[in-house]
Amino acid sequence: MSVSSPQVLVKPTQLSSSLSRVLYEPLVRAALLDDFGTAGDVTSEATIPQGTLASATLVARKPGVLAGLDAALFAFEVLDATVRIERFLADGEALASGTRIATIAGDARSILGAERTALNILSHASGIATATARYAAAIPVGAKCTITETRKTLPGLRALEKYAVRAGGGSNHRQRLDDAILIKDNHIAIAGGIVPALRAAISRAGHLMKVEIEVDSLAQLDEVLACGGADVVLLDNFSLADLREAVRRIEGRVVAEASGGITLESIPEIAATGVNVISIGALTHSVTALDIALDIDAA
Repeated sequence: MSVSSPQVLVKPTQLSSSLSRVLYEPLVRAALLDDFGTAGDVTSEATIPQGTLASATLVARKPGVLAGLDAALFAFEVLDATVRIERFLADGEALASGTRIATIAGDARSILGAERTALNILSHASGIATATARYAAAIPVGAKCTITETRKTLPGLRALEKYAVRAGGGSNHRQRLDDAILIKDNHIAIAGGIVPALRAAISRAGHLMKVEIEVDSLAQLDEVLACGGADVVLLDNFSLADLREAVRRIEGRVVAEASGGITLESIPEIAATGVNVISIGALTHSVTALDIALDIDAA
């Protein structure tokens, strides 16, 4: 799905939590170091006299949902503490084509040096938020279902990408390997089956750790329900008919999560089956960046 396709976007009523500076600062600093290399911005140094002042505006070129603004603006601040920034919007707000997001004023070389790092972060995060908002908007009114991502994130960008999902009105799946037990098909194959894998996981989990198990058939679901102990069942690549039957058999005893091959077009029917969660790897692993630019303001 292209996130630039026409779609009504839903502005979240509130963002569940902000992205802490302690998480985005290392990302921004590493990105600037990667871009500057050993010689710095030789183009700006060659063409712009030292001390030249400028003002620039971050502008949305396409409609979408804003995310990652704090991290993006930090790129200008860490490069030059004297720049002056004025924000017009906050993460989670809807963008129209031409919407002004923020202005940055100060040393021209500093503004141009941080430009690409800031835009890369802002466009990527906003693309994720935009896609998430579209998926969330496709859930029928009255369906008690949430959209979430997976761990299919880019190395080093997980905190930013999962935050962007929240900015778009979605919820988060587990953050890492260590904060929940998720028994996948390969675990089941090596452990010797559903029951041995599930019992071993239950014995390891503490009272605060959730246990989720993936099943690819109604027969496997029946094994899970008979064994007990799971908090969440991931219904992988189930047909609509099997999803409805799975929800009927579960009877609210565990959280039902649908995953695998989810598209924007299939969301309404999947949500209508009664599943509690729909997880979509494409929200992070193949999302299209939102078109956002930095325009130099006229003198």
